[in-house]
Amino acid sequence: MGKPSEQRRQEIIDATLDLAASLGVKQVTTQAIADRVGIAQPTVFRHFKTRDAIFVAAISSIGEGLFRNLAAFFSGTGPADERLRQLVRAQLRFISQNRGLPRLLFSDRLHLESPLMKRAVQKIMNGYVQQVSRMIREGQAAGLMRESMDADESAWLVAALIQGLVMRWSIFDFDFDLVAQAEPLWEFIAAALLVERDG
Repeated sequence: MGKPSEQRRQEIIDATLDLAASLGVKQVTTQAIADRVGIAQPTVFRHFKTRDAIFVAAISSIGEGLFRNLAAFFSGTGPADERLRQLVRAQLRFISQNRGLPRLLFSDRLHLESPLMKRAVQKIMNGYVQQVSRMIREGQAAGLMRESMDADESAWLVAALIQGLVMRWSIFDFDFDLVAQAEPLWEFIAAALLVERDG
């Protein structure tokens, strides 16, 4: 008896991300995915109509996992500045455990060839930036963050700094500890966003 459909779909997604991390997106064929999972290629197409549909599902799966990991910081209690600091660390930890993500994010497949993939990433980015922007507004209202900073623009810049760091990590074949970069990255963000305190 075959595995439940949802379980098989997740195995295909996981294999896709593993292959993207180790081989790069161009090498992730449906045959390679089938071989990694241990199934026949037609079985892949029973669950996903196209290779891009697998990539979109992989991006959506990672996005859902990311938001689950960050939900406590988005909606939690406590000072907004401390929650944002913890969020940066948690986000880098999550990405460090999902090496296929940067390979997908920085691939030609996403940027030039697949509008479906691009829309899936845009949706995740927009949702993330809205949440960070809300945290910044909360911090401004509490007198923790500079009111002179535009919350939406600042949220996009936080996202861009994290993406830039993740791109460097990917380009250098994951050869440094991504999570260890959380503190220097936060110090940079804090210098721009936080109200200076005496003493």
